[in-house]
Amino acid sequence: MASGSENTPNPSELGLMPDVPRQGGYGPITDEPWSQKPYHHPAAGWGAAKSVGQILVKEREPVKGPVALLRMNHGISGFDCPGCAWPDAVQPLMLDFCENGVKHVTWEMTRKRTTPEFFAEHTVTELSQWTDFALEDQGRLTEPVVYDEATDRYLPISWDDAFQLVADELNALDSPHEATFYTSGRLSNEGTFLYQWMVREFGTNNLPDCSNMCHEASGRALKWSIGTGKGTCDLRDWNEAEAIFILGSNAASNAPRMLTALQEAYKKGTKIVHVNPLIEAGMTRTIVPHDFVDMAMFKATPTSSLNLQVRLGGDFALVRGMAKAVLEAADTDPTVLDHDFITLYSEGFEEYRALVEGTSWDELVAQSGLTEKEIRAAAQIYLDAKSTVISWCLGISQHESAVTCVREFVNLLLLKGNIGRLGAGPSPIRGHSNVQGNRTCGIDHHPTDAWLDRLATVCKFDPPREPGLDVVHSIEAMHRGDVKVFFGMGGNFVTATPDTTYTAQALGRCNLTVHVATKLNRSHLVHGKKALILPCLGRTERDHQAEGLQGVTVEDAMSHVRLSIGRMRPASEHLRSEPAIVAGIAQKLLPNSNTPWEWLVGDYDRIRDVMASALPGFQGFNEQLKNKFGFRIPQAARERIFETATGKANFSPAPLPNVIPDAADTIVLQTMRSHDQWNTTIYANDDRYRGVKNLRELVFMNADDMRERGIEDGGRVDIVSTSLVDGVQRSVREYRAIAYDTPRGTAAGYMPELNVLIGWNDYSKESDQPLMKSIQTTITPSQARTQAAAETPTREPVPEPV
Repeated sequence: MASGSENTPNPSELGLMPDVPRQGGYGPITDEPWSQKPYHHPAAGWGAAKSVGQILVKEREPVKGPVALLRMNHGISGFDCPGCAWPDAVQPLMLDFCENGVKHVTWEMTRKRTTPEFFAEHTVTELSQWTDFALEDQGRLTEPVVYDEATDRYLPISWDDAFQLVADELNALDSPHEATFYTSGRLSNEGTFLYQWMVREFGTNNLPDCSNMCHEASGRALKWSIGTGKGTCDLRDWNEAEAIFILGSNAASNAPRMLTALQEAYKKGTKIVHVNPLIEAGMTRTIVPHDFVDMAMFKATPTSSLNLQVRLGGDFALVRGMAKAVLEAADTDPTVLDHDFITLYSEGFEEYRALVEGTSWDELVAQSGLTEKEIRAAAQIYLDAKSTVISWCLGISQHESAVTCVREFVNLLLLKGNIGRLGAGPSPIRGHSNVQGNRTCGIDHHPTDAWLDRLATVCKFDPPREPGLDVVHSIEAMHRGDVKVFFGMGGNFVTATPDTTYTAQALGRCNLTVHVATKLNRSHLVHGKKALILPCLGRTERDHQAEGLQGVTVEDAMSHVRLSIGRMRPASEHLRSEPAIVAGIAQKLLPNSNTPWEWLVGDYDRIRDVMASALPGFQGFNEQLKNKFGFRIPQAARERIFETATGKANFSPAPLPNVIPDAADTIVLQTMRSHDQWNTTIYANDDRYRGVKNLRELVFMNADDMRERGIEDGGRVDIVSTSLVDGVQRSVREYRAIAYDTPRGTAAGYMPELNVLIGWNDYSKESDQPLMKSIQTTITPSQARTQAAAETPTREPVPEPV
């Protein structure tokens, strides 16, 4: 156990975003001592129930909160959780929500308000000194505001004037490509479709989105391998699988409702294998809170049959090793392989087999960080199962070789025909509640000709054909001055992206920055020469348009589309829905457009009628939504129709990548979320499942690595990263090193704090995703602390800026 009493250091002194200094970091400022001790309790259970109660009391919602929760994830009678994208239960549950969903909903339902009076009291320079927690803790935004350079404040502006300002700045550009339009995963399908329509009718495909930082690699891999950019599984497949492999995911925090599926699977005999450098709480056992008998009896159910702690990036070698074991077994028992499937439905098997057979066990062991025995144990589970689901999250997709790694997962599935049948297939775990729907409904910086042709026919305009900019290339273009307008539809761009200082500088060079948001956040303070904050409705709130109460749709991680209808009173009478904001801007921006923007948002059924004609699988959209729990978008790959270049499912012949650093003293660092945060929103400085209280400026390290470097448990360390692209070094200082169960040579710490260690150009050449799970670092005892202690041992040293 590690603990301490002194305050955490000033992050502006740690090298955190020096262009935008702050007083207390990202989480709340507290004088309470920090501590860390191992967490030995089941995931969820009474710990989650207690947390939910505390959240409702803290937000002063002991009545309205529970009423809202009873409406969450209940089809057309309620609203969809604005948190993660895990699908609703196959059999509807009365309490189909999780601890993190409660946090997100009560965060949105807060009684606090960020009003024009608040902005009149505080300059942007002053607010830039606040913590990110303090900014969001001011509550819901109530009216549109515009930045006034003379007073350094945000001032009220009418919606009409705000829309005109956006239109004037965009129309003043020399080219539509001088603007970029970012999308967060919370935007509804209807808002998404209108947004991309407006942007493309304006004339650009610059549509970066949060997928560019999370599952871009998964989509590219699956599209090449099986002809669809999504997983093919649904919850019925999870229920029927005989083996489930989960790689690079922290289920208890990132998709807590998955614990229900894991509990049910284990109870019926399904083998569950978790692969992750850290042993997370969701990989051990759980008590699902809506299982009242288990709660009353404190009866936990295991959630894993086998846990494998790979080195960071070692998942590829593990799965290739499993394939090698399967092919070896097939030498003595040919029925191990599904030869009919391989012959009829796949391409490239012989080349792949030769590649695998030519890969030595020594190389597989070295690259995975596992023993041959461990790899073979995983392979035996796969061999014994008649049907297998392979699932993964950002622990896979944020590496250099993520695309070929996911293709390797598909390779393994293809060997036994584990696709296009019940209980089997690839199943990526998506993060934000509609991030998959964003891509389905047109947010794609590199759209296909087929999609653009269909859009042109249905929406009656000629969309641009040039590929657009994704997240990292939008940052580069803004920094270079080629992009002059940034429009953010939700999210906290500067905090979510890599190379925080560089990104802040890029936004600051824009002529105009626009953010559609529900709360104040860091990105609103890192503004262009002109800036707008446009407040929108939340998922829980009533959306009234010309024809009455409206509902929006979202798509979950397993391709189900459901209607979501907010029932709560809006935080302010001045809020507008995202579709209404898009339509208002479009009317000013495109005065000669034939698109009836105002008519479309008067009744969202009209938007859905257009979507039904434009989007594959959405035929009869409005009619299908009359089903209480919506519908699943058809996928050809589920029927073993593979819309690839070969017309078949493709075996990928990618060579095994090297993930072992060249330098012996290199520690490969991954960034991750704590349990008390959702993306960039931080609720507290705690991380219950990892035993942390009141501390975020930390790094989890292997105990032997710490001893080798002379680092004490809880001691201060400096972390220096080195870019593999240009050799530039970045650093944070005075972090706490926490001894943790992680493989040698690997470490972990929290985002967004450690995003400063990732260069904007440190992205995968396969996926263009930032390499947030493979940061090359050296970690040493803090030089400032060591020197000061030697010179003045009785004085608490003050760290100097890096």
